[in-house]
Amino acid sequence: MSQYKRLATTSGTQFTLLVTSILWLKTVVTCFVGFNLSMHSFFDIILTLTSSIGSLLLIMGFSFYFGKKVNRFILFGLLVIGTGILYGDLLYYRFYTDFVTIPILFQFDNVGGLSASTVELMSPWDIFMFIDLFIVGWLLFKTKSNLTVSKQRKRRYILVGSTLVVMTICLGLVKSVHLFSESYDREQMVKTLGPLNYHVYDIALGVKAPLQRVVANETDAVTSQKYLQQIDSKPTDLFGIAEGKNVVFITLESTQDFVINQKVNGEEVTPFLNDLIKDSFYFNQIYDQTAQGKTSDAEFIVDTGLYPLASGSAFVRRPENTYLSLQHILKQNNDYYAATFHGNDRTFWNRDQMYEALGYDTYFSKKDYNVTEENSINYGIKDIPFFNQSVDHLEELSEPYYAKFLTLTNHFPFLLEEEDTLIDEADTEVGVVNRYVTTVRYLDKSIETFFEKLKEKGMYEDTVFILVGDHYGISKKYEQGLSELLDEEADIVNHMNYQQVPLIIHVPGQEGQTIETKGGQIDIRPTLLHLLGIETDDLYSFGRNLFTRDNDHPVIFRDGSFISEDYIYKDNVCYGKENGQEVDNQYCEPDSEIVRQELELSDNIIFGDLLRFLVE
Repeated sequence: MSQYKRLATTSGTQFTLLVTSILWLKTVVTCFVGFNLSMHSFFDIILTLTSSIGSLLLIMGFSFYFGKKVNRFILFGLLVIGTGILYGDLLYYRFYTDFVTIPILFQFDNVGGLSASTVELMSPWDIFMFIDLFIVGWLLFKTKSNLTVSKQRKRRYILVGSTLVVMTICLGLVKSVHLFSESYDREQMVKTLGPLNYHVYDIALGVKAPLQRVVANETDAVTSQKYLQQIDSKPTDLFGIAEGKNVVFITLESTQDFVINQKVNGEEVTPFLNDLIKDSFYFNQIYDQTAQGKTSDAEFIVDTGLYPLASGSAFVRRPENTYLSLQHILKQNNDYYAATFHGNDRTFWNRDQMYEALGYDTYFSKKDYNVTEENSINYGIKDIPFFNQSVDHLEELSEPYYAKFLTLTNHFPFLLEEEDTLIDEADTEVGVVNRYVTTVRYLDKSIETFFEKLKEKGMYEDTVFILVGDHYGISKKYEQGLSELLDEEADIVNHMNYQQVPLIIHVPGQEGQTIETKGGQIDIRPTLLHLLGIETDDLYSFGRNLFTRDNDHPVIFRDGSFISEDYIYKDNVCYGKENGQEVDNQYCEPDSEIVRQELELSDNIIFGDLLRFLVE
């Protein structure tokens, strides 16, 4: 009988440890298999295996800390919550190759919500994430009368103390990798903290962010100003060739540069754009620099000349800031009228508030279009009817004007009706890649239709056109199909090349030129201003004129990675740019310092709202 009592006394603790071990195992498997975290040393493996143990023991212990028995509902609830967080992280990572943050959760509707996009990301193997819930639930029901724990406080203190010791050891290991100085490197954070601890730290960062504006002062603003004033703006013969012209800026949704001059089954994917670049400035090494805000980030980068936030979108988190936007600059110089056109809801990505802060005079949104079930698909009105209806609005604007158009149809998961399909799907093993070809072809046709209408109405000749991809369409999850389509190796060099987006600047009457300067979306603003004959000194921008940009300066990405003239730095590893071979990190360190400095200064400007001290 005494032996049974001892078993009954310890079974609650044992069961809690069993459930904790199950959640720990799922966490580890998710890290290694689901996220496929890069492991560059044995130390990385140790961190990933141990980082979650202490916190999981502490949290799951709440099921018995305050009672004589394990609370079955709390224990099972914690397991369900932990599983749900891991699965949510996994779905988000599969498309965005990134990790969910608290700001992006508050913007859930903006990343698609629960839709066809989400279903596309699910896998039959996901069932294994949930099988244990049924098993554990059944066992808890069966053992509900036998989950007692030790009545001795000493034993409970030992359990809690052991948990804290484990957490302290793990935090000591984490501290040794200088994690907290580069919180924007979320993969490193997840690797060293564990996905569940990462969310706790992310909450702490979210609490800290609003305080930065309160403590910021003019001295902080001057520090940023001095750095930005060092960026040279060299004149060229192209300065002012488009002075006073109307500006039409077209965001090519999810369009990557590989589609330009690409053929599938013998047919061109972008026949109109291929012809257009012959008479345009075509920049073929421009990189997507967006982060979690995606299209809103692309807008923010071009309009403000600042880097996007590492977490969430500035459109949602900082619409009340003072900005010196592209629209403000154009108004100050040639009294441009600024309008933006988007066939989605006004509040999507908080655009109604942010566009006001950026100085747009008019925002044409879904309510200004005739949107029907027949002319819509996926995220809203199809691009061809969108452009057709936009021309009437465009005619009403005062000249000169700056008009920005956001396309929609070429959006994941790349759905298209049969009557709009102008090219056969590609023939790879990845359906997303196959469909992507058809929606890009449709986008190309919509741009052609738009140009034709502008020419018919005499609105073409006196306009400069900028067309740019806003972010990638084929995420890392589907790059196997992209490599198959392009008959290329799946290596770091090609992966970074896939991050390139087309940038086409078309000035009617100007001779075409392909420019191979490396750059990013942040460089578009000073390049356009150069063509419009507007000096870019003292405009508080990290961008550089692409006609004169120095290839020695790295192209900077929000996660701290970069591409320089000779090296690629990705996931804390330095690679040779030509062959993709790993080299000693010391070769990347000089550029890494530049990257850290610029990202930190940009964050300070945004979170501290520093331009309020500098812009009159």
